[in-house]
Amino acid sequence: MISSSPGDRDRSSDLRVSPPDFFTEDLDEAVLSGALDCAVHSAKDVPCPVSEGLDWCWLPWHADPRDVLVLRPGVTRAALPAAPRMGISSDRRSEWCKANFPDAELLPIRGNIESRLKQLDDGDYDGIVMAAAALFRLGLKDRITEWISVEELSVPDGQGILAMTFRADDVRFMRIRSLFMNTVTFVGASVGHAGFCTVAGIEALQNCDVCLHDTLLDASLMKHLSASAIQVDVGKRARAHTVLQEHTTSMIMNYVRRGLKVVRLKGGDPCVFGRLAEEVEALDALNLPYRVIPGISSLSVMGASTGILLTRRGLSNGFSIMTGRGEGGATSSVNIEARKQLPLVLFMSLSVFPELLKQLKADGLNDETPAAVVFEAGSPEELILRGTVVAIEDQLKAEMSGREKMPAGLVIIGDVARFSFSRSWGALQGQRVLLTCSDVLQAEASQRVFDAGGRPIGFPLIQLRTDGMASKVVEHLSEFDWLVVTSPSAVRCLLEALQSYDVDVRSIPEILACGPGTLRELRASGLTPVAIPEKNFGASGLLTLAKNKIQRGERVLRVRSDVAGTSLGDSLREQGAVVEDVCIYHNEPIAQDDLPPFDVVFFASSSAVRAFVDAWGTEALASKTILAIGKPTASALDKVGMTDVLVSPEATVGNAIGCLASDCVNSTIR
Repeated sequence: MISSSPGDRDRSSDLRVSPPDFFTEDLDEAVLSGALDCAVHSAKDVPCPVSEGLDWCWLPWHADPRDVLVLRPGVTRAALPAAPRMGISSDRRSEWCKANFPDAELLPIRGNIESRLKQLDDGDYDGIVMAAAALFRLGLKDRITEWISVEELSVPDGQGILAMTFRADDVRFMRIRSLFMNTVTFVGASVGHAGFCTVAGIEALQNCDVCLHDTLLDASLMKHLSASAIQVDVGKRARAHTVLQEHTTSMIMNYVRRGLKVVRLKGGDPCVFGRLAEEVEALDALNLPYRVIPGISSLSVMGASTGILLTRRGLSNGFSIMTGRGEGGATSSVNIEARKQLPLVLFMSLSVFPELLKQLKADGLNDETPAAVVFEAGSPEELILRGTVVAIEDQLKAEMSGREKMPAGLVIIGDVARFSFSRSWGALQGQRVLLTCSDVLQAEASQRVFDAGGRPIGFPLIQLRTDGMASKVVEHLSEFDWLVVTSPSAVRCLLEALQSYDVDVRSIPEILACGPGTLRELRASGLTPVAIPEKNFGASGLLTLAKNKIQRGERVLRVRSDVAGTSLGDSLREQGAVVEDVCIYHNEPIAQDDLPPFDVVFFASSSAVRAFVDAWGTEALASKTILAIGKPTASALDKVGMTDVLVSPEATVGNAIGCLASDCVNSTIR
């Protein structure tokens, strides 16, 4: 069903003074009444907040947000009259027209895109300013006369993006939305010093779009944010809340609904007095994905800083943690009865749990008290047993009977043992993704999996070793006209050789590179290639570039790994280049001990496929989702009988994990 709104019917009102829901009112009323299941709008037209009873999100397919100048076909800016009649629909576009056409007559313009173009072509206006995305969506990009940069004309949030609204209680659309939203990351910043924040926490800050942070933390952590990241102080001190908790929670919800990567940075450890439960429960209520990166709590920092160790052999074998503050700032009880109600955590107690349980029962512990046992917390082998204290005792006996050695584990007794984080939201829905790629790609692959709502398991199966030929290559770089590199690893190995032999980087010839990963590696070292393919990042895309860039007879150095093959060099020779094809690094297998449990395995090279199959055979891949970074890797899987494989269209980590996410989304909504 296609419907309209006042903004479509009212062609006379000036948009600059129109109400916030001018383009959404009727559609959203139809959604609320049940006549429509959902409505799709231009994101910039959706009011904030939306009407009561509605929920919303921005859809992930973003068009170019810039504005454009549109004139009649064949007319240029130079041919405009001295005082052109310009059709404008916002104050910002009005200001741009004043700056560019000082004598222009600024006239309001209304109607849909086709109607506005007709008014222009009929002579009602000499020029109009509109969003490029609207023209592209309607197949009218040929009407663009001139692009306007965002530096020259800033664009409103949501321009070029579509938004969806639906009833707040519609579990179907909440589920669909959860598949497309990025994962919210709660990060423990620790206290006292930025150096106490974990590496995982720093990586989350470096990759986020929005950081909502507490006040009581080292402000130097903010230097890890990108220049474009939004930074909001939502911290609180005693009796002085910068932002109320409900407002902080609302901001998290709104930013993640826009598809942004949100970090909620909390002082200390978010799991200890961090009000984490309130924010997580709000995300669960909306089916929005999240993960938690623990921090070093003030308790641990205090012990390390002062020597006041809360556990000391022969003196103290445990401690209680409480807060003297209750809800609303009231003083809470810390007497013996209040302490009895605290959850109990037992460390290093699995082997003696039956004896400890007898003591607790003798002290009045009810048999129906909730309990849990957590094995190998935070590792790929993490296992949780839940039940009452009596049921847990039986489960623990059954679990231990099949094990040769006692694993690390914690016993939790109390009502808190009933609760858990949800891993059901996000495209990957908590699936464990085994990352077999080399260390060079692990960080990016892990971040992509986290963002899509999965759990990455770092499991590199190959390592790179620089070949002795690398030193000979760098000594003769200046003799070549072109350098061709087709992987980030090739760049890294070549630069290591340059540094080892103190060779000036200015001796590097013109560079042709293959793919955005290689481009990033080059730029990180201050190098810029002449060109990379816009798409098709394999050999064929690079050969197309080479045909236009490399002249017949020019000398080309192609550097590669031992498994890359010589076909690219052969093809360059066929195009008339004089090619020296040199292997500068080798892929060597890494011996891993045990294969951790996983749902998906990601192969980024043929070498990793061979290493996996040699170690565990193809039986370990049965019933698993197999993801290959490109056709050569897929071909290696095919040779060992693995034909049901997801293959990324482009040979990049981002494209591969995006392909996996899309497949999971499609499988879920079929």
